[in-house]
Amino acid sequence: MKVLLVDDNRLMLEGLQNLLEVHDVQVAGMAADGQQAVDLARTLKPDVILMDIRMPRCDGLTAIQLIKAEMPEMKIVVLTTSTEDHDLFEAVKFGACGYLLKSINADTLIEALIQAQEGIPPFSPGLAAKLLKEFARLSEPSISDLPANPAVSSDMVPVRKLNSRQTEVLTLVSSGLTYKEVSARLYISHRTVRYHMAEIMNQLHMENRAQVLAYAGRLGLGQDITTK
Repeated sequence: MKVLLVDDNRLMLEGLQNLLEVHDVQVAGMAADGQQAVDLARTLKPDVILMDIRMPRCDGLTAIQLIKAEMPEMKIVVLTTSTEDHDLFEAVKFGACGYLLKSINADTLIEALIQAQEGIPPFSPGLAAKLLKEFARLSEPSISDLPANPAVSSDMVPVRKLNSRQTEVLTLVSSGLTYKEVSARLYISHRTVRYHMAEIMNQLHMENRAQVLAYAGRLGLGQDITTK
C-alpha cells in the first residue's frame, strides 16, 4: 500500500511516516497543504491519501474536491481534529471515503487504511451515527425507488428479508464499528462479516453502503450501540 500524507504540521507528518513504515506501509510522499496534495496525487498515484482539513493556502475540503474531480478513483481518508458536522458532511459529500479523528490509536489507523484500500469506509466511533441521519435525509429518493409490493410499505419489505444475523451485522456496522470489531463482537470471522454485508445489499436491492446506511438510519438501527 502506498499512502500520501497531507498535514501542515511537520511533526505530525514525521510521526505518521514512522508509524506507517513500522507497519510496512509505504509513505509515497508528504504534502504540507492541499495544493501540494493535488500535485503529488497526480504524480505519485497513491493507493490512499490521509488528508488533514485545516491547512493554509488550500484546505483539505478543497483538495478533496480537486483530487476527486480529476482522479475519481482515488481513495481519500480524512485525518483531523475537527468533530464539526459541517466538516464531516462536506468531506463525505466531496468524495472522502472515510473520516478519522487524530485521537485514534495506531492499530485503528492501520486497520482503517486497510479498509479504505479494500473499499470499506472507515469512520471513528460516533461519526457514522451522525452520517446516518444525513444519509437518511438525502438518500430517501433512492430508497423509495426500491422494487416493492405496492400494497406494502417500502419500509417493511426489506425488514422481512433480513434474518436475525444480518440485522445484527447491519446494526453494528451502522453504529460505526469496523468489520474487525463486528467480527469480535459477534464471534464470527472478518470474511463472514463481509459476506453478510454483501448479502444485505443484494437482498435490499441496494448498490452501495451509503444506501444501506441510509436505510439503517430510517429504521433507527445503530443508535447508541457504541456506548453499550
